[in-house]
Amino acid sequence: MGLKLYNQDIFLNVTGGIRVDEPAMDLGITISVASSFLDKPVPPKTVLFGEVGLTGEVRGVGQAEVRVRESIKLGFERCILPKTNKERMKKVEAIQLKGVESLGEVVKLLF
Repeated sequence: MGLKLYNQDIFLNVTGGIRVDEPAMDLGITISVASSFLDKPVPPKTVLFGEVGLTGEVRGVGQAEVRVRESIKLGFERCILPKTNKERMKKVEAIQLKGVESLGEVVKLLF
């Protein structure tokens, strides 16, 4: 993503009941670090999920449709998810779906 984080201390606070070892959290965590570093907020009513590889690729995760349905129930209007998951998903009217392949794409979309 081109962010120079080598001289930054990064701390992550996770709310109770969430397991950090869930691969679908990778994208949200990574973008929260980028958001803080760039001092730019993630747009409201936007949700993200996906596994992030070491080269910045965004990989598909299990139960994507369940995650999208739950996001709709929680009031989100935009969902950024792995492109592979979006391609396999039925069209959803209640939320805007944007499939991505890399962290760079996500940063360009959000900031």
